[in-house]
Amino acid sequence: MVRRRAEHNNCEILSLEEVSLHQQDIEKIEHIDKWCRDLKILYLQNNLIPRIENVYRLKKLEYLNLALNNVELIENLEGCESLQKLDLTVNFVGRLSSVESLKNNLHLRELFLVGNPCTEFEGYRQYVVASLPQLKYLDGKEIGRSERIRARQGLDEVRRRIRQQEQDYLQKRASEKEEAQREGGEVQRGPKRESRSSVKAKNPGFDARWYTDINNIMCGVTLTSSEVIEFSWPDTEKEKTSCLSSEDQEREFWEKPCAYTPESRLEAHRHLDEKKKAKERKAVKTPKAPRTLITPHGRVMNVNEPNIPVSKWNSLSHGFVCRHMDTSLMDVDVQPTYARVTVKGKLVLPAEVRPDSSTAKRSQITGHLVLTMPKVLYVVKPILVLTMPRVCSKTYPGPHNAKGM
Repeated sequence: MVRRRAEHNNCEILSLEEVSLHQQDIEKIEHIDKWCRDLKILYLQNNLIPRIENVYRLKKLEYLNLALNNVELIENLEGCESLQKLDLTVNFVGRLSSVESLKNNLHLRELFLVGNPCTEFEGYRQYVVASLPQLKYLDGKEIGRSERIRARQGLDEVRRRIRQQEQDYLQKRASEKEEAQREGGEVQRGPKRESRSSVKAKNPGFDARWYTDINNIMCGVTLTSSEVIEFSWPDTEKEKTSCLSSEDQEREFWEKPCAYTPESRLEAHRHLDEKKKAKERKAVKTPKAPRTLITPHGRVMNVNEPNIPVSKWNSLSHGFVCRHMDTSLMDVDVQPTYARVTVKGKLVLPAEVRPDSSTAKRSQITGHLVLTMPKVLYVVKPILVLTMPRVCSKTYPGPHNAKGM
């Protein structure tokens, strides 16, 4: 994947300085620090990365974008000595004290934490500004000199409040994780699978026989021998879910309220992934039957796949293809009984033409490819040979000759 994204660098990854790996469903950062030591800009936004790792060898890295991921802690960035900009927009950073690990990144100038839980803490901006004196911009807003001086005042009290708010958030996250694990375990276990005999017993006609036992339960309706109809509706939530259609289940999944957590984000991604795979399994392409161009008897079939308009046949026949198409993308083969034009088949001719006199030219006015194919005229003209006898006469000059005349 990294090599595919290195097209601008002739697919060379060792000397790569910038790479974009956004929206690739990446769940872990790995190998990038070994393959791309000269990397300066790394885009990893909109993935499923839960932790910052395996980037400490990127000594030349200047910009790291990890927006829209599942990062909960700022860590393992001490080795990025040249880091100037760090974007962690819309993540799950709840330990605000972890920003102090960026103190060793002396060249860090911009930090984005918008959309993280820590930004809702009281004293958030003051704490970050006081902890990172090298910063010039926080969440896109410039840090002034006066603001930096005020941030240092009462820092101990702000730090104490931040610690307390962190503990409250961590307890909340622990309960969210337990709930997600419990729901995940229920989903993995799923309903108990019934045997084939029990399915037959509950679903009359399942064995494809012609009769049906009306004394059994089917489709939530109980038919008794006294011909009294009683409706029995599903009681449990699982039974209700099984009765829903796929569209109703899809709507229920997206409309079900839930907290925005890394677990819910992963659940939504897996749901979309399973839906995509199911759609791919259903869309089985039927192979096309081989096209017959020439019948066993030698008859040429007329095939016009691109629907090229062909004018009426006169002494000269014309056909046209898309205007302004490069002539190198077309191959014209004129035979006595048909013409084959391959455009990115065969066009059956209603009459025999002369291939040696045919031409294929691009019209300079309309841009069409004009095929000029003169018809063969089956008119046999006899060649007349006239033989005229040669008369030889001999004349003699003189008066005798003149008298005779």
